[in-house]
Amino acid sequence: MNSDVRDPTSQESWQHLQALILAESRHVLPSYIGSLTATELARAVSRLSQEEHTRLLGLLSPQDAAELIDQIEDVQAVDLIEDLPPADAAAIVDEMYSDAQADLLGGLKDEEAEAILEAMPDERAEEVRQLLQYPDETAGGIMLTEFVSYPVDFSVQDVIDDLRNRHDEYVGYDVQYLYVSDGAKLSGVLRLRDVVMALPGQRLTEIMVKDPVRVQVLTPLEQMRDLFETYTYLGLPVTNEEGSLVGVVRAADVQEKLTEQTESEFLKTSGIVGGEELRSMPVLTRSRRRLSWLSVNVVLNIIAASVIVLYQDTLEAAIILAVFLPIISDMSGCSGNQAVAVSIRELALGLVRPGEILRVLAKEASIGFMNGVALGALLAGASLLWQGNPYLGLVVGTALAANTLLAACLGGCIPLALRAMKADPALASGPMLTTVTDMCGFFLLLSLAQFVLPKLA
Repeated sequence: MNSDVRDPTSQESWQHLQALILAESRHVLPSYIGSLTATELARAVSRLSQEEHTRLLGLLSPQDAAELIDQIEDVQAVDLIEDLPPADAAAIVDEMYSDAQADLLGGLKDEEAEAILEAMPDERAEEVRQLLQYPDETAGGIMLTEFVSYPVDFSVQDVIDDLRNRHDEYVGYDVQYLYVSDGAKLSGVLRLRDVVMALPGQRLTEIMVKDPVRVQVLTPLEQMRDLFETYTYLGLPVTNEEGSLVGVVRAADVQEKLTEQTESEFLKTSGIVGGEELRSMPVLTRSRRRLSWLSVNVVLNIIAASVIVLYQDTLEAAIILAVFLPIISDMSGCSGNQAVAVSIRELALGLVRPGEILRVLAKEASIGFMNGVALGALLAGASLLWQGNPYLGLVVGTALAANTLLAACLGGCIPLALRAMKADPALASGPMLTTVTDMCGFFLLLSLAQFVLPKLA
């Protein structure tokens, strides 16, 4: 091995990782990967080619490969594993926590995920299939199925003996609590501290928290967030409709999923559809995802611009109006998008429901009126100073004020209406708002100008 490979400080992390892959340094790779921060590792992996991804995973043991995948983003993990033979991928997936398994396989194509599941041990594969049935943003979709549970008739000594005897199995678990079950039904929760401090002969029913706070498999993300804000628990047991303990949802996982949800909504409102996008992805895939948004916007903008055609004579008679068309549409769009952002955020937090459109309309109307008057007066003053024509100032100021009011009202209500229709407000609100505010802005300016056209010419 050359000196550059031995000395990571002389290279970028991704270059050093490339060198280790090229040299097939099986013994050095795990320790070097472990020395990188999650950010450094994600950046290094993103610089590797698809062939290098495959070689990297082939040089690592299934356990080391699983640890690598656990440190990077899901979209990168999918990119890493999708080209592996199903048997090799299954060996890696089998080393991962159940929730990470579901996240990873859920990001693959159905046929690819099924091929990996068929190569996994039957019992583990069935567990993952069960998790994949639950929606992503529910307790069942993010829960861990690795937990430790004991019968109600156990003593403290029985629990301690079991923990010691099955150390190798439990060491990989993220154990914060122990659970007590009567048959399959959840009866109570034990804190590890209580077990350690209790007398060996005490029964679990004496020290457990009876009738503990729990969530069901279909409990939504927002409700779990509220529970973790109310109770300072590290995790909550998850039960099915029969009350049987089926998993554990951690506070950290709920927070991570909320962050992912926020990032996803931001990407959608920015026009990135079909999931996350990284520049390491194939160009055609990225182009297709962006075009699906941009092509719709072309059509909507043509519709908005058609209003100008209807008032072509007015615009030709007072060409100065052309200067103010983009100002009015852009400013109104900004005001509307502010209202859209607030509504989407409140929907995500559960602070507003789709049926509360009238309440939201009243709140946004007051803001839209105040901001519209202020912005309209500002634009009117600027046009008066520039052209010295009070009629022009009156027309452009009134058009901007009215369109700002309309944009704020629509921006606040469109996300609620879309959610009520089971559509994605983050994806559809922007194009709808832009089209309507552009059309109304053009119409207001040109129709008002038509009334006082002799004064503008």
